Amino acid sequence: MNEPILTTRQIIKKDPQIKKFCAYGFLKDLKFFEPFLVLVLLNANLNLFQVGLLYSIREIVNYIFEIPSGVFADHFGKKTELNLCFIFYIISFIFFYFGTNFWLLAFAMLFFGLGEAFRSGTHKAMIYEYLEEKNWFSEKSFVYGRTRSFSLTGSAISAFISILLVLRFDNLRLLFLFGIIPYLADFFLILSYPAKFNQKQKSAFQFTSFLNLLFGSLKNIIRNNEEMKLMLSSSSFDAIFKSIKDYIQPILQAALLASPLLLFKSLSIDDSLETTLAIIYGFFYIFSAIGSRNVYRLTDKKPARLLMNRFYDLFALAFFILAICIRQDLILPIILIYFFLFILKDVRRPLFVDVIGDTMQKNERVTVLSVESQFKALFTALFAPLFGFIADQFSIPLLFLLIALTSLLANRFFSSPSKPE
Repeated sequence: MNEPILTTRQIIKKDPQIKKFCAYGFLKDLKFFEPFLVLVLLNANLNLFQVGLLYSIREIVNYIFEIPSGVFADHFGKKTELNLCFIFYIISFIFFYFGTNFWLLAFAMLFFGLGEAFRSGTHKAMIYEYLEEKNWFSEKSFVYGRTRSFSLTGSAISAFISILLVLRFDNLRLLFLFGIIPYLADFFLILSYPAKFNQKQKSAFQFTSFLNLLFGSLKNIIRNNEEMKLMLSSSSFDAIFKSIKDYIQPILQAALLASPLLLFKSLSIDDSLETTLAIIYGFFYIFSAIGSRNVYRLTDKKPARLLMNRFYDLFALAFFILAICIRQDLILPIILIYFFLFILKDVRRPLFVDVIGDTMQKNERVTVLSVESQFKALFTALFAPLFGFIADQFSIPLLFLLIALTSLLANRFFSSPSKPE
């Protein structure tokens, strides 16, 4: 009896290297501290403006090293760069554990920013390279959505594991040390990638050639108007979300303590709050993973560029409604709208990867994706302290109204007509 013929997508799901790509994302997002990061920083006697400054330090470092890290990958190999990024992350986690004041936490953010700079764009470029080799490049939206869903599943599982760790050890800072374990596992996973991913463009580093390649790539990117709009649209969207996504923690802290939604009231107030937050984050990421895994179904029906534009407008609308709900102390709608924002962000990202993959030059992929990440870092470095200042001096509802207006205007400027359906 003849075996059934597998479709391309079924073959992709069974491919060993694709499974490694998925495992990388899963391990990378086992950040047990994430549901509590702002609470940890606020417990160190910082205000939201200082929290924003710490985020800004992280993003400035990311901004400074983003493009050089892309060229570094081209010259010294993508595997080498990714392994270096995990070393930076582990150093940052150690500083976070010992960080009881602004300056130690600033060092933690500095090394975290280095990790981000040396990671972003590189793994996606590996995926592009592998898909081309296998003649699967037309399935890039499906593959990236799938790998991203594993990352988000990792985030969800991480949130649930953090509950056990918090209840067992009753020390939020220990979560940073536990975070070292999956990052060491990812370090060795990258070592197992095929040697072809560590191919170098040049056998020896030359500073003059480095600068020529760097500025040559930038010139080509700037001249491509559509490419620039895509990168600005993606980076501004992600930067806004990145700057305020953890505001859910103090918002829910205030809301849940005064509401029947606070779970596990037999526990202490702190344990109950932390458990409730972790469960909420876990469900955010579970449904974000489902959305990311299935976004390719949307691109089968509508152009990805059109969907990107519409999602930006929905993003703005959500912030407008969220501001009203916070003002009116509507707790359940606040959680549901944040839930929608998480899904929207993680569904939109594969759309960008799909569209930008068709516009950029093959030999500039790592650099182009690094430039997009650099734009995001710059926007976040500007937005994070500004948003914190507005929230401290005025109110979070006013901040979210301003974000809604800014997002609507930004989408008008960055959007461009999609290809005909």
